[in-house]
Amino acid sequence: MTSRGSKATARTSSEARAVARTQTLIKGENGIGTVRRTTLPGGLRIVTETLPSVRSATFGIWAHVGSRDETPALGGATHYLEHLLFKGTATRSALDISAAIDAVGGEMNAFTAKEYTCYYARVLDTDLPLAIDVVCDMLTSSVIREEDVDVERGAILEEIAMTEDDPGDCVHDLFAHTMFGDNPLGRPVLGTVDTVNALTADRIRRFYKKHYDPTHLVVACAGNVDHNKVVRQVRAAFEKAGALKDPQALPIAPRGGRRALRTAGRVELLGRKTEQAHIVLGMPGLARTDERRWALGVLNTALGGGMSSRLFQEVREKRGLAYSVYSYTSGFADCGLFGVYAGCRPSQVHDVLKICRDELDQVAEHGLPDDEIERAIGQLRGSTVLGLEDTGALMNRIGKSELCWGEQMSVDDMLSRIASVTPDDVRSVARDILGRRPSLSVIGPLKDKQASRLHEAVA
Repeated sequence: MTSRGSKATARTSSEARAVARTQTLIKGENGIGTVRRTTLPGGLRIVTETLPSVRSATFGIWAHVGSRDETPALGGATHYLEHLLFKGTATRSALDISAAIDAVGGEMNAFTAKEYTCYYARVLDTDLPLAIDVVCDMLTSSVIREEDVDVERGAILEEIAMTEDDPGDCVHDLFAHTMFGDNPLGRPVLGTVDTVNALTADRIRRFYKKHYDPTHLVVACAGNVDHNKVVRQVRAAFEKAGALKDPQALPIAPRGGRRALRTAGRVELLGRKTEQAHIVLGMPGLARTDERRWALGVLNTALGGGMSSRLFQEVREKRGLAYSVYSYTSGFADCGLFGVYAGCRPSQVHDVLKICRDELDQVAEHGLPDDEIERAIGQLRGSTVLGLEDTGALMNRIGKSELCWGEQMSVDDMLSRIASVTPDDVRSVARDILGRRPSLSVIGPLKDKQASRLHEAVA
């Protein structure tokens, strides 16, 4: 059973609910970086970040639905629907949609995750009204024809095959299954060949109508934009489609709930005739709302976030056992993952696993020295800012923040939170996270004797 956000309980007078409500969430200097939110009657939220110095704008719509909202029989429906919304509306064909954005030199795409889906277009600021009209039309008026479902099924099956041909990608899906088992967070976002083949146009239409209600959507726009103009254009597009039906509807709240991971010490091996063995060694992490996430971010950076990180130095630089080795975190509404990835020759698997496990145990028991923590804080602060240097990244930040947290944080506040992390904070979260017994996922051509020894890494 999936964890759904409940309707917000706050209530105002019927008169207040009937009009749009606008707030300034972050006040930028001279208007630069100002973030504003308007909630329309009908529950649709619109957030913008103004950056007058650029000539582009990125417009996106975030849907409060991901693969964790699927039943086993609907595996892959969210991603399937993502494809189908590009196939045509009541007034535009698939060619009309793509040609409209191509004609102005824009970019258009979408992505599906476990807890949300996003559709976006990046264009010149003067072409923003076109992008708004096209993307809103896709989200509100998709027709989902039977013939389009059949055609797109082939493309999705090819995408699944492409992912399975890339073991460095596939191993992360395997690790999710190792940690979560056969529940929505443990299943692949793309679905499987069997579930995709079983999906029908009627099932997908019902899924679309249920999850693409305006109360489940967040519109995000960043760049050289005027907030009030964006609101007017979005409102006109949704009203034209008849999407804002209930003026008293309120936005859905961010996800909540609790979900336990599977027992630690699990090992899953997928035998493949690959040149490398691909491994992920990891354990439960933190939910994305956990205040310790800032300390975990610093810890992750120090352990496996760059060329000076411990894992990179020990596995690659000193011993040359892997070309790619890194650590990462994934935070969901109610839980999270911490993992270490490495790709190496099959004969070196146990050496790489031992080094990684020894490093994790060492840091869990003794912590990191102050100089490594200070370097990681500086690296994380820098990468945070550099990662927000285009309008697409800004749109992603404000859209995801509104959908997942229901609030906005300025870049300065983010940098301040990172800088305020203390060595004791990092050592504490290292004990809590790295001190747990890990689980392991491996894809590669391991022989029986090698496979039988994998449990040593999680003992």
